[in-house]
Amino acid sequence: MDTQAVISRARRQTLGDVLRRSARRYPDKRAIECGDHIRWTYAEFDAACDRLAAGLLANGLQKGERIAVLARNSHSFALTRFGLARAGGVIVPINFMLNADEIAYILRHSQASALCVDAEFADIGRAAADQVDGVQRLWGLEDERGESPTGLESLNELATSTTDTTVLDAVDVAGHDVAQIIYTSGTESKPKGALLNHDGVIWEYVTCLVDTCIEADDVMLHALPLYHCAQLDVFLGPAIYVGATNIITAAPTPENIIEKISTRGITSFFAPPTVWIAILRDPRGTAEAMATLEKGYYGASIMPVEVLKELVERYPALRLWNLYGQTEIAPVATVLRPGEQLPKAGSAGRPGLNVETRVVDDDGVDVACGEIGEVVHRSPQLMSGYFNDPERTAEAFAGGWFHSGDLATVDEDGYITIVDRKKDMIKSGGENVSSREVEEIIYLLSDVSEVAVVGIPDAKWIEAVCAFVVPKAGTSPSEEQIIAHCAEHLAGFKTPKRVVVIDALPKNPSGKVLKRELREAV
Repeated sequence: MDTQAVISRARRQTLGDVLRRSARRYPDKRAIECGDHIRWTYAEFDAACDRLAAGLLANGLQKGERIAVLARNSHSFALTRFGLARAGGVIVPINFMLNADEIAYILRHSQASALCVDAEFADIGRAAADQVDGVQRLWGLEDERGESPTGLESLNELATSTTDTTVLDAVDVAGHDVAQIIYTSGTESKPKGALLNHDGVIWEYVTCLVDTCIEADDVMLHALPLYHCAQLDVFLGPAIYVGATNIITAAPTPENIIEKISTRGITSFFAPPTVWIAILRDPRGTAEAMATLEKGYYGASIMPVEVLKELVERYPALRLWNLYGQTEIAPVATVLRPGEQLPKAGSAGRPGLNVETRVVDDDGVDVACGEIGEVVHRSPQLMSGYFNDPERTAEAFAGGWFHSGDLATVDEDGYITIVDRKKDMIKSGGENVSSREVEEIIYLLSDVSEVAVVGIPDAKWIEAVCAFVVPKAGTSPSEEQIIAHCAEHLAGFKTPKRVVVIDALPKNPSGKVLKRELREAV
């Protein structure tokens, strides 16, 4: 090996290195707790990831090979994430609320060679994998309860049984190598795979550590799905980076969250507004039960101002952060900090440490204060492109800035407020829903003449999917029929919660549907 290669290896910073360095600093500190049976110190977690990485390499894993994961939160998810990174593999987390056809599309598009499933999703995982020739192997993952899928080789056993890890000495993983492909839905009917390398993800970790005050003394609860980049890369990754303690659970229910906070000494917790609302409405969510919680984070959708005020009143010692961004920026772009919550209520805050954000018009010129424009970013956190999609990659980076597709205003202090989604994206319960995808499914019904899908305010989901349907002459499709049809073809969170049958869609002189008028009509 030449001198420059030796120097590059000595200077390397990858996700596998992040964990190793924390394990050297805090070998005996709690790293991962899950269920009643997993209590890993940093030294134990690091060693398990080494064994898993070596075992995967012994089983033929090649650098850059894509491995998909379809599972609820568990210690196994964290093990797979860091073990794959250390071996040079690429993780492809999959939303477990998708149906088999939607899962198969991601497996096929990402060119995944293997799929990891827990017991709950083993059947749907098999059904999806059977549709994709490239998926050569199914691996089982142990869940929070300690159960594993029957009939599948276990990654957990691989991480236990592998003894020779010397093969890792020859692994050449660099910061510019892809670490993950995260799929995100746009207005198009098919999702896009955002390519994120080790460098970009770690730059995002640094932004999170500085701007959200994640510290080594934190005891962080991870209850929201780790398949989503928010829980995975805004909280679990940065917490591992600094050596915090991580409590992982699969159930983001108010009962479970409140119980974990009150009995495990939880000091830090993230959830979208829908979950915070559920905690407030649960009689167990008292100030006493939540007394240890010092840091609260929210994002994924807009927090109603009245709910924000209620949180501040109920838990006066709780510091709150609002985080805004998108998958393509790994995902944090802007932050609204604790002292800014009420003075700037409803705002997404200002750009994070490693992010440059502007609000621009169609010509790329900064809009005046109070005017609406599109949010664009420059940052080392950004993806390197959409996998196998050069056209949409070029469109997203037009003019040398990443175009978020979100519309916003900016005030005289530089605070950004999101007001709409340029491409009609709906965020229902924190999950992205493409209006066009839902529309195309409804158009499959022979009685439908026209349809427009929008997000409408909802007390539980913040935004609910609502379909406005114009029937063909002489037909009368019912709300129940349309919803049942959608449920057959779409994941539950994408299925409309309401259908309104109308005579005609409002349009402008050029024929464009005026979705804003539809939202206002509900």
